Amino acid sequence: MKRRKPVGWPKLMRAKRLRHGAEAYYWDIPSWAKKGGCLLKAEALGGDYAMAKLRCDTILNPQFDGWRRRFNVGASFPNVQAGSFDWMIATYKRTPQYEEKSAKYKKDIDWLLGLVSKHPLKDGRRVGALELQSITPGAADLLYSKLKIKNDGSERNRTAMGAMIAAKRAWSVAYRCQPKVVPAENPFSRMEISYSPTRTRPVTHEELTKFVDAADGLGMASIGTAALIAYHWLQRQVDILSRLSWSHYKPSDSPNCVRIFHHKTKVLYDLPLFDIDNTPLFPELMDRLDNAPRLGTLIVTRENLDRTRKIHLPWQEDYFRHCIAKVRELAGIDKSVKFMGIRHGGNVEGANAGLTESQLRSLSGHKNTSTMIRYAQETPDQQREGARKRRNLRTKTGNLSE
Repeated sequence: MKRRKPVGWPKLMRAKRLRHGAEAYYWDIPSWAKKGGCLLKAEALGGDYAMAKLRCDTILNPQFDGWRRRFNVGASFPNVQAGSFDWMIATYKRTPQYEEKSAKYKKDIDWLLGLVSKHPLKDGRRVGALELQSITPGAADLLYSKLKIKNDGSERNRTAMGAMIAAKRAWSVAYRCQPKVVPAENPFSRMEISYSPTRTRPVTHEELTKFVDAADGLGMASIGTAALIAYHWLQRQVDILSRLSWSHYKPSDSPNCVRIFHHKTKVLYDLPLFDIDNTPLFPELMDRLDNAPRLGTLIVTRENLDRTRKIHLPWQEDYFRHCIAKVRELAGIDKSVKFMGIRHGGNVEGANAGLTESQLRSLSGHKNTSTMIRYAQETPDQQREGARKRRNLRTKTGNLSE
């Protein structure tokens, strides 16, 4: 009589009685899948049923299911062993905490985790092949010091810090999913990481005008429009390029406003376009939009029709950055200026104008003052104004310090 398999037995796993009487487990794909071009290989899983089941359920069968759906079967981790660092990453990438993130977030995290996983060790192995139990806090510190130095000898402190943060996050999430396999002590926690970020240089209004003129001169008016929106409405690049539509500008239920949504902070508000005396608050931007052709649903789209689809497509991040460099060069603006510097410039203008913290946050969509301060950087004008107010206070109260 054929023995019944226990509840939860992984598909494609079979047991085999060895000569000495012990039982071992094996995984293999069906013959029809081999004929269909599936490249996954048969694998011996050892004699521990729990570990064999874990590998089938978390690695092998999901890869096979992915192949059946003609999805990427996880080529980055084709031979990972249960309990290894690579296995931990693969486990993390199947959780809602990862899957619900944006495509850009996943791309960045994948690259950072790849730096850690692919880092070579002295014995020829990779970090990704290490058992999680063998990765100590000291090993994490050493790895961080190695990742800080590029092959050419230059430093990449921000990248190394990002890699450690990504590894810490992946470890914590994987532990919640597999607490019996992932150690409770996260070696990437409480690391003493020192990093002084390079400040984003804010763009002045004069530079903004040159930038917009250069964009128009190159036939890229949409880039000039995007720059004006970033400066005046303080929106982030991703919101401008992929979320801000014509329906948000003077919507039917609020025709004197523009509906601003900051996806990062989940802040939504209607920004008034006119003062109480009906004077336009953003005249150069509003005049541009009122006279601009509506080439699609989004306000900012590429000028040229797509050859295949015959529509005006949104700007993609990489190509947008490439064109920004062209516009910047024609405008005579130094290379240190990034598109995000335009939004910074708008925040700095607000700070120079004497806006209160609450007024700045109401326009920029920041939820807390500490984050906003990084954008509204201190300037000589602000410092002079502060010193002037202190001096006036001293003289007003009779302290003759002048």
